[in-house]
Amino acid sequence: MPTQFAVRRVEAVCHVIGALLLVSGLFHLAVFAVDGGPWEGPVSWRKAVTFGLSFGLTLITIAWVSSFLPLGDRARTWILGVFAGACVTETALITLQAWRRVPSHFNMETTFDTAVSRVLAAGGVVLIVTLVLLAIASFRANPDVAPSMRLALRAGFVALMGALLSGAAMIARGVTEVQTGHQEAAYRVAGALKPAHAVTMHAVLVLPALAWLLARTARPEAGRVRVVALATAAYALAAAVVIGLSVYGFAADF
Repeated sequence: MPTQFAVRRVEAVCHVIGALLLVSGLFHLAVFAVDGGPWEGPVSWRKAVTFGLSFGLTLITIAWVSSFLPLGDRARTWILGVFAGACVTETALITLQAWRRVPSHFNMETTFDTAVSRVLAAGGVVLIVTLVLLAIASFRANPDVAPSMRLALRAGFVALMGALLSGAAMIARGVTEVQTGHQEAAYRVAGALKPAHAVTMHAVLVLPALAWLLARTARPEAGRVRVVALATAAYALAAAVVIGLSVYGFAADF
């Protein structure tokens, strides 16, 4: 079997899995519409909805942008395979806890809940490691990819690293609150960084998508680079405002 086909296959599988995760998120949105209940809070259908949609979109995005990165075929297959497995595991466990009507994160009430929380934390580490490897690859020389796309990929992955940092901060703060006996406070303070986490998460889709669209116009490459650079600056400014407000709220809870 040609190596090129094997690489295309793992990307296609990731796209299918991502689509199924999106369907899961939409299905649970319908469940929420029928069943009702609170949207906010640690016990709600919101988590099954948002994590299904977010992980589905993220998996499809990462599979797509990785096709522009200078990776060996075997490395690409392993990284995408492990990343897809972590996305499915995280979404499945969060959805399971939603159906059980118990919190998914920071829940140490029973042995089973503690195990779920620990697997979710381990899955988070796997996601971070795989995304860091892809981010490093985006900064390697790659003459086969246009400069505008290289800029978009690098800016997108830098923003994604910011999302990982805010996610790690939320988890660390929540675990600290739980260990000191403040279960309810864990959910409140951890949520303060959600806007910063969200706004930096999807730059890795928005900016490369812009570069991809520009490549299908008559604009010369130098002009495409300028447009991507301006879009990156605008995105960074908007993200900085959101991050500043989020950090202020996060610090206010100390």
